[in-house]
Amino acid sequence: MARVPYLRREDAAEQHKPLYDRLEAERKVPTANIFLALAGAPAQLDAFLTYANALRAAELSPRLRELAILTVGHATRSAYEVAHHQSHGLKAGLTEEQLAAVADFESADVFDETEKAVMRLARESTLQVDVSAETWRAVADRLPDRQLVELALSIAWYNSGVRIMGMLDVDLESGYENPFTHP
Repeated sequence: MARVPYLRREDAAEQHKPLYDRLEAERKVPTANIFLALAGAPAQLDAFLTYANALRAAELSPRLRELAILTVGHATRSAYEVAHHQSHGLKAGLTEEQLAAVADFESADVFDETEKAVMRLARESTLQVDVSAETWRAVADRLPDRQLVELALSIAWYNSGVRIMGMLDVDLESGYENPFTHP
């Protein structure tokens, strides 16, 4: 059970109801628990959505972005992150085989060198914060500067997300399988 209440539309003050309209227009319905937990801070949730949308509108390939996000999820063992982003990965062009191989991407033959370089960067940044020059160079040799910055922002953003979900103990909604308990 989450450490803060999941605030639904009926729980919100009248001036915050438009935020629920925005959630329903921009995100899946029913509204995900992460957003219902963050609704306790409506101004921050509104900014959170704006920033998340800006990351999704970046030049960075959605496929690379989702591989980075899924790698963050696996590195932190965030069932919520992985479960929610598997469908985004499929929409971005990843295969079921690739989704299943993210945790062990180094030994998987289903990713190209650019994808593996992005995943190494995401894993190293997540687990160690600072990244080696070698890890950075492997990605920097493959992506233009703008996409490098967008990738860094995406990795950092989803690292903050898993930490928020962990701290608030956000529950995985029914209908999603915990990828760490179901092989």
